[in-house]
This record gives sequence, structure tokens and C-alpha cells, in this order.
Amino acid sequence: MKLSAVFSSCCYSSAIAKNALQPPSLITLPASAFLPPLSRKLSCRHGVSYNRLSFRGNSSFSSTAISSSKSDSQSQGSESFFRDTLRSMETVYLNRNPTAKSILELVSSVDDEQICYDHLAFRTFGVNGYGINSLASLFLDYGYTQKEELRFPAKKLKALWFSPPNSSSQDGGSGVNGPLPRVFISELLVDQLSPRAQEIIRKYTKKSGSGNKYAALASALGSLTWEKPLYSEFQQLAGESEYAAWTLVNGYALNHVTISTHRLKSNLRNIKSLNEFIKKNGFKLNSDGGVLKVSPDGLLLQSSTVADSMPFSFSDGVVESVPCSYIEFAERLVLPQYKNLSESEIKESHRRDGFEVGNADKIFESTSKEQLTRRA
Repeated sequence: MKLSAVFSSCCYSSAIAKNALQPPSLITLPASAFLPPLSRKLSCRHGVSYNRLSFRGNSSFSSTAISSSKSDSQSQGSESFFRDTLRSMETVYLNRNPTAKSILELVSSVDDEQICYDHLAFRTFGVNGYGINSLASLFLDYGYTQKEELRFPAKKLKALWFSPPNSSSQDGGSGVNGPLPRVFISELLVDQLSPRAQEIIRKYTKKSGSGNKYAALASALGSLTWEKPLYSEFQQLAGESEYAAWTLVNGYALNHVTISTHRLKSNLRNIKSLNEFIKKNGFKLNSDGGVLKVSPDGLLLQSSTVADSMPFSFSDGVVESVPCSYIEFAERLVLPQYKNLSESEIKESHRRDGFEVGNADKIFESTSKEQLTRRA
């Protein structure tokens, strides 16, 4: 297993998350941190609990049954570790972004059966090995499949999305304890920026050394793999690419999680109703291109909040507010060929899959200065 996976202890990463937006430091883990936690019961933040991996021996098993049992246990253990990783990323995200945490609690208070994530999203620098592949390797190692590429010429971005494995032992839970979500990873095409912007980005990624090898670890710990930047350089990047400035101070942190609205049970499963519910409770939605973003085929409906902000201590002593993350909502409608299926027969595979450039382009604006400073 790669060293990038040295973080199976969710409790440990939750403690580290308190130091969000701080640069990485040398951490010494006790030997027990590398052992699989057996028979430990974890509780989902939305009220769903499950028992972690446990092994029970039975002397009457045949050798074939024992071999099969070992294979099943290894499979469960692998998924358990992977979910611990996602849970650590989610903990950092919720600690930094009170709006996302409040909305999840608010939706859960109305629809307490299950909240599923449609996808998780990350941002990266496409230079020196710090792009999409630095994070994608984790998901590919745990059964995800690479899908289509999306291009955003005006923003100088490209993205790939990844579909989750079909088999999962925790489909009844909520959030990262529920059905494994899609993953959307974008990267800034650094070579297309101005020479000065390229110089700044390359400076920090170079000083990071081999930090790109530990992208998932950095995301789970809430740490930057490079040193804290100068405020003047953050400003320079923000003037050319707000995406670049965001990534410089947030690194590999979760950019957003997305609630799968059609999987809710209450009236909030209709994204328009959910949007109204969120606005009535005092939260601001991204209005770029309209609050509701609709794909050309009309089957993918998306909206998002405006990102939270938090103070960041730059390396030159300046403390300024910077954009953090946000929460998105997605409703995937049933494909035309499955319209005759009853409600009970419809599965996720019968719904519109993938992503849409036009929608995603507007969702990116959730961290923009224009949206953050908008009054209403």
C-alpha cells in the first residue's frame, strides 16, 4: 500500500483538523496508528451507525471456507480504510465550513433517513505532478473508474470525473458512510497562465518536494504540502485566476460535497424545493447563471451555496479572509428510456450520469469574489 494512505485513524485526523489551513509539520505516529482498528463502532454524523470490521473464528470451518472468509475480510478491511480516509477529509471540510455543516444538519432534521453524496470535488495545480493524477491514484486504487474529461477554456481548467465501484458494504448509511460518491477532480492548466503566475505556482510546488505523492494525506489532515504563501503573491494570483488563489491557500482540501437531492425522501428531493428551503433559512446560493443550473438535455439540475470564508495567516504576517469551500446540490432525472419504470424500480443507474461543462463552469464561481461579496 502507498505511503499516501497513512491515516486510517479518523479520531487522529479529526484532532489535526483543528489546525485547518496550517502548513504541514513533521508528525510522529504511534505504532498502533498503523494497526487496523478491529470491532470498533463508529457513528455517522447524521445518526447512522455501523460496526467496523470484526473477525470471528469458527473451528468447524473447512479450509475453503476459511480462505473465502479471509478474502471477504480483506475486501471489507480495504473499504473500511478507504472510508476512514474519506471521513477524515469530510471532517476537515465540516470544521472549516460552517455553512455546509449547518445545511447538512438542517436537511437531516427534515429528511432523517439518509443523506447521500452525489460527488466529492477537489482542485489541483496542473504542474510538476500536482494535478489530477496526484489525487486520482487513491480513488483508482480503491476501485473507481476514470470517465470523461471536461474542458473550461476561459478558466484554463480541465477536469476528470470518476465513477465509484458497484459493490459496497455500506449503502445504507449517510454521507461518506453511504453509497460511495462520484469524484470530480479539476486542475489548473498552469502553462497557460502569465509568466509571473506560473513562477509563483512553481515556486511553491517545487518547495513542496514530493508533496504531490501525499495529496490524499494532505486532504485528510487539512494541511498544505507547501509552505504558507506571501499575501502579495496570493493577491497576484487572485487577480489572474481566482481558482489559482483558492488552491494556493486550500491545497488538496475538499472543495465541496454534493447532496444527491433525488435520494432524499421528503419534498426536499425536488431541487427547486430544496433551494427555496435553504434560502428561507438564511443561506446564500450561487446566482451565477441563475440559481438553478440545468444541462442542455434538462436531466441534470444543480445549485450551490456561496463559499464560506475564514482568516488565513500568510507567511509575511498578514492575516486576511480567504474563500474556503461550499456545498452543492444535484438532482439527476430519470433517462427517457426508463420513464415507464415505477418509483420502486428506479435505481441510480437509470438516471442521468456524468457532468456538464456549462453547469460546472457556473458552480466554480461559488468561490469567486463576486459571489462572496454579493449582498443578496
